[in-house]
Amino acid sequence: MNKAILMGRLTRDPELRTTSNNVSVSTFTLAIDRNYKTREGERLTDFIPIVVWRQNADFVHRYFVKGQRMLVVGSIQPRSYVDQNGQKRYVTEVVADEVYFADSKRESSDFDESGDKFPFQSEDREWKKAESSDDDFFPGSDEDSTSLPFDMN
Repeated sequence: MNKAILMGRLTRDPELRTTSNNVSVSTFTLAIDRNYKTREGERLTDFIPIVVWRQNADFVHRYFVKGQRMLVVGSIQPRSYVDQNGQKRYVTEVVADEVYFADSKRESSDFDESGDKFPFQSEDREWKKAESSDDDFFPGSDEDSTSLPFDMN
């Protein structure tokens, strides 16, 4: 079984191209922090190349921008190609079958009324205190909004 489930932030806006057969393909890279820190207290980040095809490619290009958090479900696929210098190159990438928003609603308010996207600038954003809720599913203001309610940390 070959299944990859990844959650990370876009390192740049997704690129959209069309093949000679008029099929949409979008490529982007996710920055994904590792679950542990080094002895120096530094958290390492992996940069994973992602490829999305057809309607999902159009969806990604239209609604996602640099810095947004994204959840991707797909498979890991190695491939090789010959570059412009005649050298054989090997690439391993994730071919995404499913793509989801992973930011909370308050983090993804980067769209104007017409649906056009604004550049993602989390440093400039004012964070609002979460409203209290009777359920424990959503994090409170003093909890980490990136953790899931069933994390075992």
